[in-house]
Amino acid sequence: MRFIVFGAGGVGGCIGAGLQDAGRDVVLIARGAHLEAMQQSGLNIVSPTGVRKIVVPVVGAPSEIDWQSDDVVLLTMKGQHTQDALRSLASVHPQARIVCAQNGVANERMAAGLFSYVVAMVVNLPAMHLRPGEVITHAVGRGGVLDCGLFPAGVDDLVVTLCAALEDGGFSARPDPKVMRWKYAKLLTNLVNTAQALLGEGEVVADIARAARREAVVCYAAHGIECATVDEIRERQQNTYRMGDIPGIPRSGGSTWQSLARGTGNAESEFLNGEIERLGAQAGIATPVNSGLVQAMREALQEGVPAGTFPTHRLLALLGL
Repeated sequence: MRFIVFGAGGVGGCIGAGLQDAGRDVVLIARGAHLEAMQQSGLNIVSPTGVRKIVVPVVGAPSEIDWQSDDVVLLTMKGQHTQDALRSLASVHPQARIVCAQNGVANERMAAGLFSYVVAMVVNLPAMHLRPGEVITHAVGRGGVLDCGLFPAGVDDLVVTLCAALEDGGFSARPDPKVMRWKYAKLLTNLVNTAQALLGEGEVVADIARAARREAVVCYAAHGIECATVDEIRERQQNTYRMGDIPGIPRSGGSTWQSLARGTGNAESEFLNGEIERLGAQAGIATPVNSGLVQAMREALQEGVPAGTFPTHRLLALLGL
């Protein structure tokens, strides 16, 4: 089995490096300055144990790959890039087997619209990508939790093989026939990402996150959506990894913060808070906090607001708080 990691940022770079360390065949797909840096000098993996360089095949698009029958494609880009990535993949390899190693719960639906085989992967992996040719992980112990299952439900031999490969690569990965309930639980934790990206850390951000999660739980109940409990999450993550220190590199914000910090001009809020907004609209439930966070991020991107500098009073007004 060869692994094509489509989107070699923080998550994709760490997973690709782990799989290659385990002796698996890996190809990365990247773009821009990050692609050029890796093609010229390899990929630097920065962790609490130091810096190491891996050299792995890297291309700029699916059309540059000589596709093989045993290939598995791990989608590791953010949700706002998924649809374009899927279309580019479908144009050259319509029978691809897809693994959505991404935050949110919309990616699997998008993939299933174009491909017949889709695996969902819940990603708990403390990775960052801020500079071309480099990814950072603060994980000590296992590299992260990457449980997998068929979408919408089930487990098969490929899922078992995938999890075994990830385990060999230094991660904790279990086959789970109901993995989407874990992805919905992870979505609850990711609802803070937008506020954190806009304001930074602090009690106001914590208050906003709690309000966003309350709206989400109501929407989940209205739709009958299963969600892993806090106790289940705590038990699953116990003795897997802990956060370590890297001199000179503090653990900064989440994936949405990283998008603003890098000035990408886009963010995944519509696939996090926007998912709750969508569920609420379908059920006739008001979601002012999550809807306001989506709107605030749109305005921040339009105005080029740097990470952590959106005016607090303006955000609270948009949220109705």
